[in-house]
Amino acid sequence: MAASIDITKFEQLKVSGDLPSPKGVALAIIKLIQRESSSIDDLARIVKTDPAFVGRLIKAANSRTAHGRRAVASVHEALMVLGLPAVRTLALGFSLLSNYRGGACKSFDYERYWSGCLVYGIAMQAITQRTRIAAAEETFCLGLLARVGELALATLYPDDYERVLRQMLEFRDVSLAQLEQKMFAMDHRQLTSAMLSDWGMPRIFHETAYFAEAPEESGYADGSREFVVVQSLHLAAYIAEVCTAAPPERPNLMKRLFEIGGHLSFDRGAVTELCDHVVGEWQAWGQLLALHADEVPSFNELAIRGEELAARRADLPEATGAFQASVAEAEEQASAVDSSALGSPPMRVLIVDDDASMRGVVRKVLETVGHRVMEAGDGRTGMEMALEFQPQLMIVDWVMPEMSGLELTRALRQTKIGRAIYILIMTSLDDDDRLIEAFENGVDDFMNKPINPRVLAARLRAGQRVIRLQQEVDRDREEIRRFAAELAVSNRRLQEVALTDALTGFPNRRYAMDRIQQEWLVSSRTRRALSVMVIDVDQFKHYNDSHGHDVGDAVLKRVAAVVKGALRAQDVVARTGGDEFLVICPDTNLDAALACAERVRFAVENARAPLNGISLRISLSIGVASRDGQMSEPDALIKRADQALYLAKEKGRNRVMSVQVSRPGPVVPPR
Repeated sequence: MAASIDITKFEQLKVSGDLPSPKGVALAIIKLIQRESSSIDDLARIVKTDPAFVGRLIKAANSRTAHGRRAVASVHEALMVLGLPAVRTLALGFSLLSNYRGGACKSFDYERYWSGCLVYGIAMQAITQRTRIAAAEETFCLGLLARVGELALATLYPDDYERVLRQMLEFRDVSLAQLEQKMFAMDHRQLTSAMLSDWGMPRIFHETAYFAEAPEESGYADGSREFVVVQSLHLAAYIAEVCTAAPPERPNLMKRLFEIGGHLSFDRGAVTELCDHVVGEWQAWGQLLALHADEVPSFNELAIRGEELAARRADLPEATGAFQASVAEAEEQASAVDSSALGSPPMRVLIVDDDASMRGVVRKVLETVGHRVMEAGDGRTGMEMALEFQPQLMIVDWVMPEMSGLELTRALRQTKIGRAIYILIMTSLDDDDRLIEAFENGVDDFMNKPINPRVLAARLRAGQRVIRLQQEVDRDREEIRRFAAELAVSNRRLQEVALTDALTGFPNRRYAMDRIQQEWLVSSRTRRALSVMVIDVDQFKHYNDSHGHDVGDAVLKRVAAVVKGALRAQDVVARTGGDEFLVICPDTNLDAALACAERVRFAVENARAPLNGISLRISLSIGVASRDGQMSEPDALIKRADQALYLAKEKGRNRVMSVQVSRPGPVVPPR
């Protein structure tokens, strides 16, 4: 069963307004499709207002059509080929890609993230075209959005998520989800599942997305539809990992790729053919979406190369270990900086001047006092180096070919990184009006040529004081922001405690009432079935009275563990009081809920292990109800299940009952 995010917590994230969400034309498309009166003509009119989306839509439609058929060339044709559900999810996916291509989290590689998501989506589409487990264009969008929880956390908590990503490099044996749970009391898998559900994706999609990284945790039966979808997601994710990996790493990943493909009964030839097709589509989609797509050799070549490398590693384990040790030692030595002789930490300084002799003079002054220096010979190169290396201080010549120092300063001040750099401009122009212009365009200080080294050193010290003060302000601001973030996480954890039953670890009654309300609203919106079970431990008072409360607690723990193991992944179970449990069964009709309830009853009845050294026979009475047109609120559904529970007790306990069947009676399991 997926560890779903607390609905109250998720609603708070939505209310914050920072959670990634569709915008513009995509939002208009989604709202229009939700209206029952919407038509293809109405939808086409909205789609045509966004030329970029038109191109992507027609590309998606042509990806679906069979070879030899006439290519789709118009919006109307594309809409007819894809269908409204696929158009909605395509609009959602492409809107997020367009609006969240960058952000404030410095360690989050937005370009690589979206490029990987694109491979993920294309691979899901290609896999689905072979398995026929769902509509291929819908699984394309599922793959495109299957990691959206990572983007959401990077958007909501950019600084904290940067720390999490840095910790990933330090603690290589700890998963990203574990680090996220520690930092935020939730992880990207939970957030992805909640967001996909909130956007109206089918249960089989948003639930399997949670297990995509660890299919073995899902408990899905081999060959079931859920099993195939989650294994497809796992394979698609790994194909994306291979495609976006550094070229030398790709061959080493091939063995695992074939193992994952085997879970879908794909042999080596099928996997390599599939992956080569995905890479071709990735290149085409990358051009359409202006996303970088690496050149990737054929996967058969990668596999052969991987086998050769594995053979070499087997023959040369000692040499490999020695080489890795020498590399690590070299990196450690290269990264060591001796600043003991400095009055304050060294700065990263970038000199931008087309005069090499002038750069040499300035560099000598800077290195004498211990600063780390980089050089650029023109303004455009200086701009690129400034954005890449993020110097704390720049010394820029006013007059340079292509881009002057003033133009460079203006361009930098329009970027977030450039606004934080202290810029000193060198000039031979002794004109007050020009200097005023320089300050108005973002210059922090100036110095006349020819350079006097002592004056330059003094101005550097003045600049360093300003930089230190700014760093102190930034640290104070960061401390306040970190305190606020820690307080928010603490509040979420306290909320989790308030919504969790301490004995069984199940959600408590308060959570159950919030969740049933949520599922009721989803059922109303989607017109899908909704059922509940009310479970009562038979003769529970007898266990407490005869054996003590410690045995009674052990009974409840045993029942909770068995019930959890017998339920389906989408079912939500809560302890609502004493020996009573409530199970919420989304997207489940009465017959399916009765069958599930009987499986639970049968599992508890046959759990024979002794408790605290005492052999006890435990049984359950279960009442089941499904939403119908007579019910106006969730309480009515629970009340109907309560009525069925009382009927089960009257009939002798240890049975499953419903008052909604024409001839109420126990459901007998197959033996």
